[in-house]
Amino acid sequence: MALHIAYGDQAALRARCQVAAVRTTRENENAYESGAVVPAGQWRPMTDADIKSVTAPRRPLDSTLVEIVRPPFQEGFALDDLARPMGDPDAVYLGQALAKPDMATTTDTHEEGRLLGLHLDNWDKLRYADKHTGRRRLCLNLGPGTRHVILGAIDAQTVCRTMHPADYIHRYPHTSDFRAYVADGRPVRVFRIRLRPGDGYLAPTEYLLHDGSTEGEDEPSAAAFWLGRWPRGTLPSLL
Repeated sequence: MALHIAYGDQAALRARCQVAAVRTTRENENAYESGAVVPAGQWRPMTDADIKSVTAPRRPLDSTLVEIVRPPFQEGFALDDLARPMGDPDAVYLGQALAKPDMATTTDTHEEGRLLGLHLDNWDKLRYADKHTGRRRLCLNLGPGTRHVILGAIDAQTVCRTMHPADYIHRYPHTSDFRAYVADGRPVRVFRIRLRPGDGYLAPTEYLLHDGSTEGEDEPSAAAFWLGRWPRGTLPSLL
């Protein structure tokens, strides 16, 4: 399975989404971890082939689906409680992160402060056979600026199977698999989806290469995050 985005309006998808290739960071890019994967540069509009590639099958797995949504948030609302009415009593509030303006990717390591680049989450610590069953991440852009979510078109199981053909079944897919995949010269497309303040996404960040971005924006953007198991259509779609 690859990147699948839920949408009902193709024009709305095109208006929010752009496509690029990726590359491995260079030795002089000290802000990043060694070997990090980042967008390669010029973003382009989606083609018909791009749209076809991200169109979900008729009965997609909710756990692997990306939705661009409008969470029910108002100023003064307790963020800890936002996900409780959504149908998963075990949903977890992860907290907030603030991104500076004009960052190509936003996630850094707490220990060294270096940027991870595009990466996989590993909250659920799932082995290869179960990697597609992880919880999805809910993100809400708190503003004041616009941000993007960047998502890889190829999934963690495919990459793990490619990089470890002899023993992939015993592996735990990891960001390092994607880094080795890109370093070997294999192409990866990434999709950048715009999120205005108040917009959000539901995405399988344990399964797809991803990160936030404020590239080209002149205001910072704070985001709040949750993990849970929510059926498709739980929140109003913006696409």
